[in-house]
Amino acid sequence: MLPPDYVQITRALAEEGQQPETAFWALQALTETVVGVKLFTIMVRDSAKGVSQRIFSNMPDAYPVSGTKPANRTHWSQVVVEQKQTFVANDIAAVAAVFDDFELIQSLGCESVINVPIILAGDVLGTINCLHQAGYYTPERVAASEALKLPGAACLLLNRLLNGAP
Repeated sequence: MLPPDYVQITRALAEEGQQPETAFWALQALTETVVGVKLFTIMVRDSAKGVSQRIFSNMPDAYPVSGTKPANRTHWSQVVVEQKQTFVANDIAAVAAVFDDFELIQSLGCESVINVPIILAGDVLGTINCLHQAGYYTPERVAASEALKLPGAACLLLNRLLNGAP
């Protein structure tokens, strides 16, 4: 038997209407259950154009869905895009080392982050981004985030189907 949150996201993916937002909200709910999250965003990448774009945010006033931005080569991109690993930073200093908007992040009560890469056929399509209080993303929570990759891939593919690339 599937856990209720997996049933919820499966149903959300199948629903007509407000898509892909319905599926994104179900993914956010699943993420809350699986690893916990205060600020939740979804980014997609267009590797051919070298850009990324935020396509969902549970705090749109602070982190709105936005246009594209250059996907620069950084320590973060080495971990997430090149090594295809989940990026973890558990204090504001580590967050500040990779994210210029760390002051906004901190003002929202967040000082830790995990960025879960969504990978299909060897390509990082995007990331599920989870932020919470300092020290929140323990090794157990990071390991649990693996359960988000398949529903995350379904959501990104639904977005691509409905809205085109990336």
